[in-house]
Amino acid sequence: MKFPTLFLAIEAGALADDSPSVGSIPALPPPGAIAYAADVSSAKITDSSSLARVAASGRRLVFTNGCFDLLHVGHVRYLQAARALGDALLVAVNGDASVRALKGPARPINGETDRAEVLAALECVDFVTIFHTERVTELVREIRPQIYAKGGDYTVESLNAEEVAALREAGSDIRILPLVPGKSTTATLEKMAQS
Repeated sequence: MKFPTLFLAIEAGALADDSPSVGSIPALPPPGAIAYAADVSSAKITDSSSLARVAASGRRLVFTNGCFDLLHVGHVRYLQAARALGDALLVAVNGDASVRALKGPARPINGETDRAEVLAALECVDFVTIFHTERVTELVREIRPQIYAKGGDYTVESLNAEEVAALREAGSDIRILPLVPGKSTTATLEKMAQS
């Protein structure tokens, strides 16, 4: 029997009833039960104060941000490439109100907590935080990441000037990563509308 990726199936008798918990990962359920992957991925969703400590710890923190409304292969490849630039990847997700301000009243398709959970489930993502402003400027100032990654639909010149100033102030290396041609949320929505 196949289960959706969201679930981890535990077959009857496969595990002992006294399975220990490890770190922040909850104890495994008794045999025959189903554990939700959300229990594990939600440990990656955190607030900005703990993320500033990660950046200050000497680990090369890669920071990116966006709406990530309908996750597609372009997002996944971009996030994998971003993660390869450092020791940990933080994805800052626009809150619902900021997505509406940036993309229009029909967006987001998925709520902020759902989008954060989906991103946290990706192996290449180490941390996720939700921010509620249109720009990520204040979060950059607080976290001070070593590397800032953005997709190839941007250039350093097209990034918000205040964000760029905050990144330069923090000493962040700005990296623009290549796009996957033809893969975008807008293209996906347009294709769905034509169906």
